[in-house]
Amino acid sequence: MTGTVHAKPFRRCLLAAMGLAFSIAALSPAAADPLILQGSTTFNRRIMEPFEAAIEAKTGQEITVIPNRTMLGIIALMEGRAHMAMISASLASEVGKLKKAMPGLDYDRLKAFEISATRVAFVVHSTNSVRKASIADIKKMLTGEITDWSALGGKDAPIRIVIVGGGGGVMTTVESEMLEGKSVHGPNIIYVKTALQLVGIVEQEPNSLGIAQLSLAKQKGLPEIVTDAPVEQTLSLVTFGDPTPAMKAVIDAARAAVEKSM
Repeated sequence: MTGTVHAKPFRRCLLAAMGLAFSIAALSPAAADPLILQGSTTFNRRIMEPFEAAIEAKTGQEITVIPNRTMLGIIALMEGRAHMAMISASLASEVGKLKKAMPGLDYDRLKAFEISATRVAFVVHSTNSVRKASIADIKKMLTGEITDWSALGGKDAPIRIVIVGGGGGVMTTVESEMLEGKSVHGPNIIYVKTALQLVGIVEQEPNSLGIAQLSLAKQKGLPEIVTDAPVEQTLSLVTFGDPTPAMKAVIDAARAAVEKSM
């Protein structure tokens, strides 16, 4: 009899507790699941490597970073394999390329949020005496009009241009800002897969001209060719549609971390 009296209140308490548990479970994944950021290695080196811990601490949001390429980040975002894409070129220039390779996707829903900017580094071997050039001369080197270092006051040797192929933000920026959207072309071009491979080639090849990430060039101590005007990369986070509150918090925290470091 006593058990019967207490059974109903117990069941009510149990159901209430289960309801509360289900309510918490329904809310918790948004806060607990990591936000996946995928894309530009330039963005990763400039923003995420130095500031990821501070961004996580400020937002309470766990972040998973997958650095590969700007274009691969956008593709991952649109395929649902990333919550945000890291890009190091203008979204318009990247979308222009993607529309040619992957037409018919809903590119209009992509939204870019600028975090910072950095310039492209034109790097050379430590034995190369050329340290200054105009943007016009750099352009001629990248289009095959200037093919020998002697034209810039250097030694009589062929210019070997080293670039990362396959949709990186550095090359997208150079092609859109300097070459009217055309690709680098000339008689002596070395294509590599990663930014680390690029700086490795420049460190070994005396006649090389590498188009590199500024942060990586500084890290490796590579000499730069100083130009009369900078070629700048825009570093942005991209969402598919409007950002969620968690995404917006990460965007704001990333901007604040960069501003604080300046």
